[in-house]
Amino acid sequence: MSWRTIVVSPHFDDAAMSVAGVLARSEGPSVIVTVLGGAAAERESSWDRLCGFASAEETARERLAEDARACEVLGAEQVALDYPDVPAQALRLDGLADFLTAGVTPDTRVLVPMGIGNADHETVRDRALDALSGLGAGEVLAYADLPYASAAREWGTPEAARALAERQPVLTLAGRHRLRPEPPVRLDEREWALKRRAVLSYASQIAPLACEYGEFVAMPGPLQHELLWALESESAASPA
Repeated sequence: MSWRTIVVSPHFDDAAMSVAGVLARSEGPSVIVTVLGGAAAERESSWDRLCGFASAEETARERLAEDARACEVLGAEQVALDYPDVPAQALRLDGLADFLTAGVTPDTRVLVPMGIGNADHETVRDRALDALSGLGAGEVLAYADLPYASAAREWGTPEAARALAERQPVLTLAGRHRLRPEPPVRLDEREWALKRRAVLSYASQIAPLACEYGEFVAMPGPLQHELLWALESESAASPA
C-alpha cells in the first residue's frame, strides 16, 4: 500500500493534535502510523493512572480505539506499531524503518515530529529520518509538536518559527538538515470543527492535558495553529 501522506506519530493523539488541519488540506490517501502503539512492558504508568486506566493492557486497548475514531474523523488509515509506551531511546524501532521502506514512494510526503517538549518525539524523529535516508520520499517535513509548542509566547503569530528555532530539538535538527519554515497554518471554523472532533476522540487525555496546558481546546486557541518545517537537504555544516 502506498500513501500520498504519511504522518509519523510517536504516541496516540500526537498527529491529531499537531497536524489535523494539514491532513484536512492534503490530497490523496493518508496514514497515521503510531510508533509507541503497544502496551507498556510491565504496568501502567503514572500518566495512565491519571487518565483513569487500571492496567497497561486497558490503556493500550482503549487508546487504540480512541485513535481509530480520530483516524476515521480525519479520513486517514490507522497503523499502530506494537512497541510499548516506554522511553523510546531504549527501543530499536526497526518496525518503523520497515514500514517506511515499504510505504514511501517518490510521490510520498512524510511528516515527522520536531521533538519539541518530549524526548520520545525527538528519538522517533531521528529514527524516522535515518530510515528515510535514501528512500527518495517526495517531501519530508517536521511538524511542531502540540500542545508542547504552544507554550511559546509567540505561538500563533508570524514569529512562532523564529522563536521555536532557539529550542534545542530544532537546533539539533538544523545541524543535520537545512530547515525551511512553511507558511503557518491557521485553521478556519470548518477545519477547526473537524480537528476538534478528532482531538476529542482521545477523551482519556483531555483532562490531564488541560491541567497542564489550560484551555488548549478552546476556539480560538493554540490548536487552531499548526507549523511545519521542510527538510530541504543535509546541512553542509560540520558538527561542532
